[in-house]
Amino acid sequence: MEFTKGHGTGNDFIILPDPDGALDLTPALVAALCDRRRGIGADGVLRVVRAAKHPEGAAVAGEAEWFMDYWNSDGSLAEMCGNGARVFVRYLLETGLAVPSGAALPVGTRAGVVRARIEGEAVAVEMRRPRLYDASAAALGGLSLPGTAVDVGNPHLVCPLPAGLELAALDLTRAPGYDPALFPAGVNVEFTAPGGPVDGTDGHVLMRVYERGSAETLSCGTGACAVAAVALHDLSRDTGTVAVDVPGGRLTVTVTDDSCWLAGPAVLLATGTLTPTALHPAR
Repeated sequence: MEFTKGHGTGNDFIILPDPDGALDLTPALVAALCDRRRGIGADGVLRVVRAAKHPEGAAVAGEAEWFMDYWNSDGSLAEMCGNGARVFVRYLLETGLAVPSGAALPVGTRAGVVRARIEGEAVAVEMRRPRLYDASAAALGGLSLPGTAVDVGNPHLVCPLPAGLELAALDLTRAPGYDPALFPAGVNVEFTAPGGPVDGTDGHVLMRVYERGSAETLSCGTGACAVAAVALHDLSRDTGTVAVDVPGGRLTVTVTDDSCWLAGPAVLLATGTLTPTALHPAR
């Protein structure tokens, strides 16, 4: 089995080329691949498959040639991954599966078609505009931290920390509690703190995230979009640009009247061949 390893601001992925959808990808195989000691190690798997060859991609085959079949590290499926989409596009371009042009490159996902463009060393993807839709709270270490529910094609709960509580002090070795009635399919939980002014932006936010199906990660692209939307709302703005600093680096989010652009580095680290029968089942 051939693979490529890549990351976007430390959010890392195993990329599996499978143009014709012939690979028998299972939750157990994904979890074993993502095991950081007995597998390759990653926050998730990106299967590169032609939209027309994937059951969930066929509906968008008329708009996008390629479908991003994204799996979390525990073997569960996810609707969307912003950093994954950016790394996916980098892979398409560097392997010649897509050709750079002046037009945005469409990619099919379970959350619909996203479009990407190259911005110097960065890759930017245009996703749906985040929708703030309810108030809720996350339970963490005996604390109840109020937050805002945000839909970015997948569910998020953005919780700004109160004064006196440091972002670095949070214990994210365990999953935060949340309201299962509001988030029946689980939720990605972002904890935020304000950052200093950044030139060319309308706001600056520091973020840590606990992703459903992957635990704490160094970055989450859709989470950054959710955080930016909440930050702009708190500034009484509907649109604008926000710098979001995650443990893995900086993402820049631009919310427009009808969409959201997520920009940042997308790096391919290595390619290789693995032997699936050598993988141990994830425990």
